[in-house]
Amino acid sequence: MTFDLATFLEEAGVGRELVHLKDNQTFFSQGDSADVVFYLRTGRAKLTVVAQDGKEATIALLAAGDFVGEESLAAVPGLRLSTATAINVCTALKIKREEMIREMHEEPAFADVFMKFVLARSMRTQADLVDQLFNLSEKRLARILLLMAEFAKPGEPETFIPPITQEAMAEMIGTTRSRVSFFMNRFRKLGFIEYHYHGRIKVHKSLLNVVLLDQMPERNPEKPPASATARTRSTPVRRA
Repeated sequence: MTFDLATFLEEAGVGRELVHLKDNQTFFSQGDSADVVFYLRTGRAKLTVVAQDGKEATIALLAAGDFVGEESLAAVPGLRLSTATAINVCTALKIKREEMIREMHEEPAFADVFMKFVLARSMRTQADLVDQLFNLSEKRLARILLLMAEFAKPGEPETFIPPITQEAMAEMIGTTRSRVSFFMNRFRKLGFIEYHYHGRIKVHKSLLNVVLLDQMPERNPEKPPASATARTRSTPVRRA
């Protein structure tokens, strides 16, 4: 019998369960046992990590077609290193660890799909690390906006990003909310993004110039204009 990949990823069965999550409901929490994998059918989700001092950071945004909790397939099952939360209403296929391993051994087509996802996630993680180490915060924000714009449905001419707060974007690029606000206003004035009704944000492809070609007029991205900061008047030193 030929393996039907679409059926496997869309329907419940032995070791597989369809689950529905409301916005802000968690798939799993940091510290839980890593024993299931989720395949996100509809909706959007995010991965967050909480440090010992209570500070929370958003490390990834997820869209339909992504797997969530793939660390469950490690040779030695452990604990969750992050929390997965639904951003809006989500439908997902919950797959037990044992079922995932069995299907990957028996069905090469399924193993191929999953391995491609894992490789893509690994490459994205490496790119995020390089971004944090070498790029200025304005360029990091531009990259995050472009990555989120890819969440638009195939064929949609408008690249709206999923709902996200400026605090979450600040956490993802390692800066402050006020700096994100400053950069977002700067992108809007330059025509890279548009604010629409209900707070939706549309990203234009011209923002790629900031990431790929480092083309940004009036360079000094790390500081707001002089008019927005306190000015001090220098006093001439009198010579004796």
